[in-house]
Amino acid sequence: MTEPSTEESPAKSEAEPRKPGLGRSVLDGIVRGNSAVVTVLAIVIALVLGGLLIAFSDSDVQSKLGYFTASPGDSLSAIWNSVWSAYKALFEGSIVDPGFIRDYANGQGSLSQVFYPISETIVQATPLILAGLSVSLAFRAGLFNIGAQGQIIMGAILAGYLGFGVNMPVVLHLIVALAGGFIGGAVWGLLVGWLKARTGAHEVITTIMLNYVAGSFLLYLLHKSVFQRPGRTDLVSRFVDHSARLPLLAGSGLRLHAGIIVALLAALACAWLLNRSTLGFEFKAVGANAEAARTAGMSPARTYVLVMLIAGGLAGLASTAQVLGTDYYLSPGVNSELGFNAITVALLGRAKPWGTVAAGLLFGALQAGGTVMSAQTSTPIDVVTVIQALIVVFIAAPPLVRAIFRLRGSRQGGEGQSLAKGWNG
Repeated sequence: MTEPSTEESPAKSEAEPRKPGLGRSVLDGIVRGNSAVVTVLAIVIALVLGGLLIAFSDSDVQSKLGYFTASPGDSLSAIWNSVWSAYKALFEGSIVDPGFIRDYANGQGSLSQVFYPISETIVQATPLILAGLSVSLAFRAGLFNIGAQGQIIMGAILAGYLGFGVNMPVVLHLIVALAGGFIGGAVWGLLVGWLKARTGAHEVITTIMLNYVAGSFLLYLLHKSVFQRPGRTDLVSRFVDHSARLPLLAGSGLRLHAGIIVALLAALACAWLLNRSTLGFEFKAVGANAEAARTAGMSPARTYVLVMLIAGGLAGLASTAQVLGTDYYLSPGVNSELGFNAITVALLGRAKPWGTVAAGLLFGALQAGGTVMSAQTSTPIDVVTVIQALIVVFIAAPPLVRAIFRLRGSRQGGEGQSLAKGWNG
């Protein structure tokens, strides 16, 4: 008599793998799908398409295209001149202007003029780097921190209030105001992490909703006498005391301030956290496979709370670059687009600390140079926004970039998959 088999079928013995969450899917596409070559080529394609947009919006080009078949050389020359002059102005407004160098060499200019373009790039990049690090860190734990803007606002509120509402010695006052910015954002991020861990509420929904709460709270405070600037009826706060302002690094002629040092130290701390610490490894392990990490003794709930606390704090620090570094006051539009620009910076930086720094500098250059480009060539400033959007589009579609340049596909694998395999044995 044959005994019935007690061996379970593979379908029953192995649990079905869960589909990765939104944050994990995005991170996999960034880390595994994009090499440095693909990232650079995505930027090149975006600049080429941006150049075409610049050319075909130029009235001189449009007039010459009217007789293209009769004299194609005129049209091509006009297209080249339009694109060249626009990108030349973009470069001179963000990196260096040779005219300023010649003036200084001839004794007619100053060093402040020579370094003004690159200093403006760094000023624009500083909050982008900090906010980008916030989004990147959440990515590494499999979370999509759409609500960096709300965390930025809450950090700005606390940093601003400590800056103008408290009297302290010079160095101590700045440290307290910076800490206030971090704490304000961290508390707002902590709330998101707690909701995720406690109730399973999706961080995309909760962060978006909390953006509106933070914005409305700022408007409420700006109506109060403790915040509102004396003698003003519009919604602006009092000025931050000089003792709480980030010191200028290159004299009063340039806006370059010590916020860039804070941003670079934050990037260094994030790199150490992710690559050298046990906590950082837990972040990446949970992001790669939360179930496997739980089996290995880790707590995904604890990870969600901690990573959002730190990410929120970084976003709060981003606000200090404006409140304590350039504007020195609060207004309803404080860093109004920074939270969403941080997502594009994190995507371009492939969710890695030093990649985020490089992406922040690139976007800072586009913003600083875009203003000069618009003023000198009448190119719409919106072109810069289009170029930024195109970069993100191509970063998010690496197969398209490879197809355009006929590159071989990258091998599947990468950090996220290796971690997942490691925990699964």
